[in-house]
Amino acid sequence: MAHEKNHDYHILNPSIWPLMASAGAFIMLFGGALWMHDSGPYAFLIGLAMVLYVMYAWWADVVNEAQTGDHTPVVRIGLRYGVIMFIMSEVMFFAAWFWSFFKHAMYPMGPLSPAVDGVWPPVGIETFDPWHLPLINTLILLCSGMAATWAHHALVHENNREDMKWGLILAVVLGAVFTVFQVYEYSHAAFGFGGNIYGANFFMATGFHGFHVLIGTIFLLVCLIRLQKGHFTPEKHLGFEAAAWYWHFVDVVWLFLFAAVYVWGG
Repeated sequence: MAHEKNHDYHILNPSIWPLMASAGAFIMLFGGALWMHDSGPYAFLIGLAMVLYVMYAWWADVVNEAQTGDHTPVVRIGLRYGVIMFIMSEVMFFAAWFWSFFKHAMYPMGPLSPAVDGVWPPVGIETFDPWHLPLINTLILLCSGMAATWAHHALVHENNREDMKWGLILAVVLGAVFTVFQVYEYSHAAFGFGGNIYGANFFMATGFHGFHVLIGTIFLLVCLIRLQKGHFTPEKHLGFEAAAWYWHFVDVVWLFLFAAVYVWGG
């Protein structure tokens, strides 16, 4: 009775994962610096493997905690706040790339961009036609977001696991198609990353968004696997809820990228 739990909080057991994550991140950073000095990618890859393993194992522990009842209503509120704060940090991350793009577009002369010569896009840059593949990718990503919403509605309002499954499958497939089309677009770009500020801004903004699409697709795929194992209920589905929030954030960022970089900036 002295050790009986009489509160709604989850007291975590000692874990090795924060230490391993820190060590892996440091090795990956140090290895990346060595790689840039022609020392080979081996240290970087070792650190990356450590980080990926920690991500898998740590999230597996969180899933197990949810299944054993440790995620009480109070804990779930804290986790939701954590997801919201994470997404807000991502908003500020992308705000930096938009800031850089708009700054160089509206003030193309300056000490950091003397080669722009007062013209945006810079002379010699052949931009993408926004009304072809970029528009198709926009529709694909929006349809993927709609499929995720369908899956959420099927679970929460109807407890229809079959519809939820097909909604998640459609969302994952469309996310993968978006990534394939993005790679195809990059392979046909008439400008490179280096040598001009337009290319640097374009590839950093859209490239990081593409990375987020890849992460979000994996997130939804994990939710699909968990659904097959019977993890989600209409009352308890925080993992899927977080994935849906993240996926809609990715949708909204792409809409701003399409409007600002492809349409206005082109």
